[in-house]
Amino acid sequence: MATTADGVRPGLASVTFRTLPPDEVVRLAERAGVRVIEWAGDTHVPAGDLDRARAVRKACADTGIEPSTYGSYYKAGHSDPDAFEPAVAAAAELGAPRIRVWAGTRGSAEADTAQRGRVVGDLARCAALAEQAGLDLTVEYHVESLTDDLDSAARLYREVGAPNLVAHWQPRELPDTAACLAEVGALLPRLRTVHVFSWGADGYTERLPLAARADLWRPVLAALAADGAPRDALLEFVPDDSPEAFVRDAAALRDWIAEVG
Repeated sequence: MATTADGVRPGLASVTFRTLPPDEVVRLAERAGVRVIEWAGDTHVPAGDLDRARAVRKACADTGIEPSTYGSYYKAGHSDPDAFEPAVAAAAELGAPRIRVWAGTRGSAEADTAQRGRVVGDLARCAALAEQAGLDLTVEYHVESLTDDLDSAARLYREVGAPNLVAHWQPRELPDTAACLAEVGALLPRLRTVHVFSWGADGYTERLPLAARADLWRPVLAALAADGAPRDALLEFVPDDSPEAFVRDAAALRDWIAEVG
């Protein structure tokens, strides 16, 4: 499947700046010194809009930035199955090595056997379609889905059984460093992307400077870098959706990656 240069690469999830046009997102990423961008399929590169995908790919190439992931909002077992192929087409035209989806819309404790089976079957179908386009498929590590729990996520990968199904990870609210390192360690063989942010006690609504959780991110990045595999660390949820906060947090992220690299 698709590969990139070895090591951890600092990047941006473009949905962080969903109100900015793609060319401004690229310029901001260049200013911050990041190497990759995950492009949002619900705003910056809509599924099926191949002209937009080509334009964004060129804007990235002109600045030496690479597309990391095509962030679709396709929910396996829930979304219209016909919506996935246009997302694959956009990802391929964009030049992204992988496409991100969700493992349904129900948490692992709420999903019954039939619901889980629908998600697994649809993920297998999506993985096959992605493979035909030379892409990996990655599943959002998220609440209210079958990856809301490490055991459920690991089981899901086994049930789908697709070689191009890779993993995504992000911390929960008020994350415990030891618990995060256990999750990352368990996912490492197939882990390719991480969403990077720091939250306070109120979670999503209390966004902190990234450096406020150096106790979390330094060891997590060290774990990501330990085997030299290609992985992307993508900044998201910066305080106040501020470009200046992003530039500041990108500097911290780049410094930490250099420490472990």
